[in-house]
Amino acid sequence: MERELHLNLLTSRPPMAGGLQSSSKMKMGPGRKRDFTPLSWSQYFETIEDVEVENENGKDISLTVASLFCITLTTWNIFRAYCSGAHGPVLLLLHGGGHSALSWAVFTAVICSRINCRVVAMDLRAHGDTKVKNPDDLSADTMAKDIGKVVEVLYGDNPPPIMIIGHSMGGAIAVHTAAANHIPSLLGLCVIDVVEGTAMDALNSMQNFLRSRPKTFKSLENAIEWSVKSGQIRNIESARVSMGGQVKKCEEPPSSPAVSNSIDGIIEEEEDEDVEEESNKKRMKEDDQEIKKESIFTWRVELSKTEKYWEGWFRGLSALFLTCPVPKLLLLAGVDRLDKDLTIGQMQGKFQMQVLPQCGHAVHEDAPEKVADALATFMVRHKFTEFKEGYPC
Repeated sequence: MERELHLNLLTSRPPMAGGLQSSSKMKMGPGRKRDFTPLSWSQYFETIEDVEVENENGKDISLTVASLFCITLTTWNIFRAYCSGAHGPVLLLLHGGGHSALSWAVFTAVICSRINCRVVAMDLRAHGDTKVKNPDDLSADTMAKDIGKVVEVLYGDNPPPIMIIGHSMGGAIAVHTAAANHIPSLLGLCVIDVVEGTAMDALNSMQNFLRSRPKTFKSLENAIEWSVKSGQIRNIESARVSMGGQVKKCEEPPSSPAVSNSIDGIIEEEEDEDVEEESNKKRMKEDDQEIKKESIFTWRVELSKTEKYWEGWFRGLSALFLTCPVPKLLLLAGVDRLDKDLTIGQMQGKFQMQVLPQCGHAVHEDAPEKVADALATFMVRHKFTEFKEGYPC
């Protein structure tokens, strides 16, 4: 039987025929209207930190002013991190391509109720609210070095025990980070729904999938609604907090009729040419005011432009994963994702695997409780931490 290609290694799988996906989170009573209002990060994380890291070249820039004196400037990359917890090992969470740290919001609240731990969910370069000098460099090597530098700035020369957990692209970067030993205090590695075989197979179809997505949304609520109804995110609560990290307000409101008319229901068509000049001026003024009121949203990351890095993220990933000298957990949405190398490795007991059915590609968003339970059990079994007092084991 022909294996279904997994098209969502970068974002999420395309919608299935029929619209809404089946999920207990999606069931609503008759006549009830679902709430697509955005939720704040502060309901799930305790603090935000902007971590300043020297640019990837690690060099200062010297400027000579009027041939009189020299000014040395250090350029910085600033990585946004969402944090929770005060004790226990650190769970370092890496999101998938096009997503942000907010995709871990609901999972963070759940895992912190299960075990003693700290959480650091970071926006990777060119994603979310992270600002870097060279956002176009999304190579696996550069992104893995970013992780090590952020850990160094946060914890200095004596970092606490760290478990790195990555989803999709973030899972690939987690493997590269672990294999390069960028985190000296690494406890373990968890990769969520990404394996080399299906990833490489899917890359040929990825551009078509990206072109099939809406380019703009008339509001953040509209983007949240699309993510749920398309099946990109099957958990409406997670969609309400995480979509804000995937889309942003357009920097300039559309001004030309061609652009304006491409957004359904936001800007009305221009009037006929025979309308009096005074009426035209009045209408233009009203339209300008209306445009300012409306917020047109688009994707934060143009994933189609990152294509040259895709193969570098995933090629050789299975072998690299198997060589990482720490306990490893692989969480998959379906057993069909397992490739040959991982099948052999799993039979040899080189890592623990768990399949979480009835989930989409965004496993940690669709089923945060199941992912938290699997991770908590894994960490307690390896004596990395303990269940919280009163939590039913």
